[in-house]
Amino acid sequence: MIITVTLNPSLDRTLEVGRLERGVVLRTTTPTLEAGGKGVNVTRALAANGIPSIAVFPVGGREGSELHGLLADAGIDTRAMAVAGRTRSNITIAERDGTVTKLNEPGSALLDHEIRALSDLVADTVSAGDWIVMSGSVPPGFTGGRMRTFVSSLAAHDVSLAIDTSGDALAAAIDARPRLIKPNRAELAEIAGSPLECISEVIDAAQSVRDRGVEYVAVSLGADGAVLVGPAGVVVGASRVERPRSTVGAGDSFLAGFLAKFSMDETDVDAAMLEALAWGAAAASLPGTSVPCSADIDFTHVQLVWQPDLDRPLVAS
Repeated sequence: MIITVTLNPSLDRTLEVGRLERGVVLRTTTPTLEAGGKGVNVTRALAANGIPSIAVFPVGGREGSELHGLLADAGIDTRAMAVAGRTRSNITIAERDGTVTKLNEPGSALLDHEIRALSDLVADTVSAGDWIVMSGSVPPGFTGGRMRTFVSSLAAHDVSLAIDTSGDALAAAIDARPRLIKPNRAELAEIAGSPLECISEVIDAAQSVRDRGVEYVAVSLGADGAVLVGPAGVVVGASRVERPRSTVGAGDSFLAGFLAKFSMDETDVDAAMLEALAWGAAAASLPGTSVPCSADIDFTHVQLVWQPDLDRPLVAS
């Protein structure tokens, strides 16, 4: 089973416009309303492809009730915990050329007893051998120390731990030695303390993270594909999106695709990487934070690169 934990979920509203212009009145499409937050998106993607997953998250206020209702209507298995604060509401504006602008609220702080209760809820949900995916931003006031303690409490349950967050939260989570982290290029560069301009620099930075006790580092690179660094070496993958609509949530589908394969067979990392690339590319071709189902996933547009040009400049992101 794959359990996702989202500390700062969101109610996501996506609007499409021809071109975003400041200071004018714009006509949009009918909004798309979806349950959001990176961990929630991972569970949604897994469920859309028939893979069991449970999403654990706090909810508060009318937005939280609506988020929980959207997941229930979609038949998503959840363990939602009521909290005093209000669940945040985010807005995504997608332009016709694929440019995406996001307006994300910070969310509400979690109280100390709520953090402990959420940890207990995860403990009651998982079984030995499960994967726990802790993914997404953290709420205000959730310090590196709190993150380190929370992640360590999750790792104590004889599970495999995957982390997909950023900034101080990611740095603190690495101290708990998760099995897998999935940063993007900017997040890995922040850990490394320097820009990552080519594949070789991405590989070196990922290996430095592995030296700190993380088994696998899967780096999503957008138009430049992805890199996986693990015990057996390096895997480089490429993907193509013919008609990009929204990259929001594509990294979540990438992680979901990887774990869909890897959680069943850890001996074939190549297959897991191809699955991840295909799911991520499919998500980028869908509107808003929509997740791909099997009909959307096309493996003809992804491949592993056996002799990559390690010094080729990466596309700016």
